[in-house]
Amino acid sequence: MGHGISRRDFLDGVALAIAAGLAPRDLFAASAAPYPPALTGWRGSTPASYEIAHRVRDGRRYSVERLALEGTFDLIVIGAGIGGLAAAHFYRARHPRARILILENHDEFGGHARRNEFTVDGRFLVGYGGSEAIQSPRGLWSRTALGLLTGLGIDLDRFARAFDRSLYPGLGLSRGVFFKREAFGVDKLVTGDPMRMVADDIPPERLNARPPAVFLADYPLSGEQKQRLVALYTEARDVLPGKSAKEKEQLLYGVSYRDFIMRYWGLDDLAARTFQGRSHDFFASGIDLVPAYYAMDTGYPGFQGLGLSLSDEAHAEMDEPYIYHFPDGNASIARLLVRELIPGVAPGATMDDIVTAKFDYSRLDEPGARVRLRLRSTVVTLSNRSGGRVDVGYVSGNALHRVQAGRAVYAGYGSMLPYLCPEIGARQRDALAAGVKAPLVYVNVAVRNWHPWVRQGVHEITNAMGFFSRLKLDYPVSLGDYRFPSHPDQPMLLHLVHVPTVPFAGLDQRAAWRAARTQLHAMTFDDFERQVRDELTRMVGPGGFVAERDVAAITVNRWGHGYAYGSNSLFDRETDPPVNVVARERVGRIAIAGSDAAWSAYAHAAIDEAHRAVGELDGA
Repeated sequence: MGHGISRRDFLDGVALAIAAGLAPRDLFAASAAPYPPALTGWRGSTPASYEIAHRVRDGRRYSVERLALEGTFDLIVIGAGIGGLAAAHFYRARHPRARILILENHDEFGGHARRNEFTVDGRFLVGYGGSEAIQSPRGLWSRTALGLLTGLGIDLDRFARAFDRSLYPGLGLSRGVFFKREAFGVDKLVTGDPMRMVADDIPPERLNARPPAVFLADYPLSGEQKQRLVALYTEARDVLPGKSAKEKEQLLYGVSYRDFIMRYWGLDDLAARTFQGRSHDFFASGIDLVPAYYAMDTGYPGFQGLGLSLSDEAHAEMDEPYIYHFPDGNASIARLLVRELIPGVAPGATMDDIVTAKFDYSRLDEPGARVRLRLRSTVVTLSNRSGGRVDVGYVSGNALHRVQAGRAVYAGYGSMLPYLCPEIGARQRDALAAGVKAPLVYVNVAVRNWHPWVRQGVHEITNAMGFFSRLKLDYPVSLGDYRFPSHPDQPMLLHLVHVPTVPFAGLDQRAAWRAARTQLHAMTFDDFERQVRDELTRMVGPGGFVAERDVAAITVNRWGHGYAYGSNSLFDRETDPPVNVVARERVGRIAIAGSDAAWSAYAHAAIDEAHRAVGELDGA
C-alpha cells in the first residue's frame, strides 16, 4: 500500500530497524531522528515511548540505591508536556538560579501538544497532532494561565488577524454529515449542516447551513424518523412536563443523550446513530456515554423547550470564537516555553517567529545549563530520601540512571505514579487509578490540492458511524512567515480524528476507555492508511479525489492515554474532597501536576496545576 507516500515506516508500531537485528530496548536509538516534528508514520505514543513504563506496570522493579549519582538538581520535573514545562517555568520564576532537569519518555517535548511538519511539492505545511488550541481564553482561563501566555509574548488579539474565518465560508463551503453504507445502507454526504459546534471557529451567520427541515430531508432515514429529527431540532417542546428546573437537571445528568433522544423524542436506533460519532472529538465517547446535560451544554438539539440555562463554562465555549490557534496548535506554547527555559535552542523572540523556528534538539540537554531537558528517558523509580532529597531512577537507552533533587514535580500520567512511588498510600493510589485517560488519534494527511472538497461543497465532515468521526480541512491560520494554503490548487493538510470506542456495550466510562485502548494498540499503521484511503475516497471521491495521486504523506498521532479523565455524571458521584484532589496530594517533596491532576483535558488546567504544584513545594 501507499506507493509514493512519504512516511517513516513502522510495522505494528515497531521500527523497521528490528529487521536489522536490534532488540526492542534499542528502539529509540534506532528510530531517533535529528528533527522529530518532521517525522511521519507512527507518532504520538509509540511502543518505544511506553515499553519501559508498561514493564513497570506489569511488575518489573528497578533498584537504584547502589547506583552512583549522575547529577543533583534543585528540581526534577517528570514529564515535558505543557504542565511539566510550565512547572519548570514557574519554579525558575521563583528561583532564578535553580538547576532544573526535565525528564521525558518520548522523543519529543510538548506531551500531547505535538507538532507535525510536511513539505509537499515545495510547500511547507505545519499541523497539530494533539492539543489543539487556546480554548475560550477570556472565559475559561485563569489569571495565572493568561499571565503565562503574556509572559511568553502571546497576544490573544493577534489571532483575530491570523485566523481567516472567512476563507471557507467565502468559497461557499459548509459542514456535512456522511453516512456509511455499512450502517445506513448507502454512502451519502449531506451538506449544509445547521448544527453549531461547541468551540466554533465559523460565525453562526457564515455556516452556509440549510434550514433543518431541508437538511434533514436528505438523511437516509424513513420519513417518520426524519420528521422526528426536524422536531428535535426546531420544536420548543417541553418533553419533561411537570418537573422543576432542578428535577430536569438531575434527570439530564443521569441519562445519556442517546437514551434522551430515543425516550423523549421518539427517535429509533438508526436515527439516534446519526449523532453517535458527533461527540467523539469533544468527549472521546459516543452519545451512549455522554450525559444529556453535557450534550445540552455543548449545543446538541432537543433541549430548547426545557427552560434551562447553560452553565457559565458552556456559554464561554459556545460564544467565544475558536480562533486562538497556532498553525501547530498548542505545540507553539510548548516551544515558546522551551525556548524561554533553554536560551539558544531556537532563534527568535516572538509568537510569530516561533511558528517557523528551527529547534536544535542537540542543545536541549547541555552540561552546565541551568535547565536541561532529557528526552527518551522513562522514570521508573521516584522516592523521598532522608536529608531532604528526592531520588529519581530512569531508563534511557539500555541503561538505568540515578539523579537527585531537592524537590520534584510529577507531571506524567497520574495512574502510573503509584507504580513508581511505593510510598503513596492506598487512598491516594485508588484516587490516581480512577483517572483513566481516553484513547484518541489525530491523523494529519498531506494532500496535493483540495479541489475535491470545494467541489463537494464542504470544509468539514462528521462521520456519523465511521472510523474517522471528524474529517476537515486544516484551520486557516497565517502567522509570522507561515502562510496558510488559501487556494484549492495548493497542498493542504487534512485533519482526521479517530476515537476508538466500544459502543452499546453497557460499560462505564473507565471500562469503555480501557477496552478501546486495547483495541487501538492492536491496530497497525496500515490499518489507518487503509481507512484514510477508503473514507476519503467515499466522501470526496465524487469531487475528484484519487488517493494514489493526491495523498502525499500521512502522520498518525496515536495517544493511547489522551484526554484526561473528567467526571461523568452517569457513573461518578460527588465526593468530599473530590477524587482528583485526593489524587494530587503532595507526597513529601514530590508535588503532582499535569491535566490529570485537574481531571480536565485543557492546556489551561495543566498550567494551573503546575502553578499549584510549585507553590506546594515552596511551602514544603
